[in-house]
Amino acid sequence: QVRIVESGGGLAQPGGSLRLACRVTGVDFSHYNIDWYRQTPGKARERVAIINVYSATNYADSVKGRFTISRDNPENTVYLQMNNLQPEDTAVYLCRGENVVIKRNYWGQGTQVTVSS
Repeated sequence: QVRIVESGGGLAQPGGSLRLACRVTGVDFSHYNIDWYRQTPGKARERVAIINVYSATNYADSVKGRFTISRDNPENTVYLQMNNLQPEDTAVYLCRGENVVIKRNYWGQGTQVTVSS
């Protein structure tokens, strides 16, 4: 059974940092591309970053140079290091796993990030 759990959210001050973690269990993690999305009320869900099975990465323009995505395959975990956080980064951050073999997606429940002074 596939399970995706996000952690690491919380409150940060503008200019501060947080590191989110996305742990995927019950799977062969090497078959999964992992995306981080964020959702705020009244706005479309935005893809923030992706890391594929080869560890190639891509970022939304809004976070380039500030966020870094990485994966630890033995730990079945993807990290999102978020630096120089700004109030507009406030959102629920969700992790999606895409199985590249069977072309199926799985979502976590999300973790809240709030950036405020």
